[in-house]
Amino acid sequence: MKSTQLKVWLQVSLLATVLSVAALNAGCVVAAAGAAAGAGTVAWVEGKLVVTLDHSYDHVLRASDQAITQLQFMKISDARDALSAEMVSRTAEDKKVKISLKKEGDHLTEVQIRVDTFGDKELSMAVLDRIKGNL
Repeated sequence: MKSTQLKVWLQVSLLATVLSVAALNAGCVVAAAGAAAGAGTVAWVEGKLVVTLDHSYDHVLRASDQAITQLQFMKISDARDALSAEMVSRTAEDKKVKISLKKEGDHLTEVQIRVDTFGDKELSMAVLDRIKGNL
C-alpha cells in the first residue's frame, strides 16, 4: 500500500471503530419520554430504572413496602434510615429485585430499581407503576 492509501485506510478504520463503540453505548442510557404525572425524569441506566418522584421520602418508602407486598415478592433484606433505604426481595421466579430510595428534598425522592444483575426493564417498570399507584 502507498502511504496515502494507508492513511485513508487507517482513518476509515478509526471512524468505523468509533461509530461501532457509539452504537453499542447508545443502549446504555435510554430516557423514557412522557413520564407519568408525579414523576420527574425516568431513565434506564446500565440495567436499572432511575426516577425522581415528587413525593416525600416517607411516602415513597411506604408505597414501596406496599408494592412489594402487593406483588407478593419475598423480602430478603431491608435497610433504612431517615435519608435512604434499600429493600431486596425475590420474585416467584427467583429474580432479585432491589429498590433503593434516597431523600433528595422535602418532597423529592430518587428511586432506583434493579432486577437481577443485568436488569429487566419490563419488571422494573411494573414495580415502579405499583409504587406510583400507592402514592
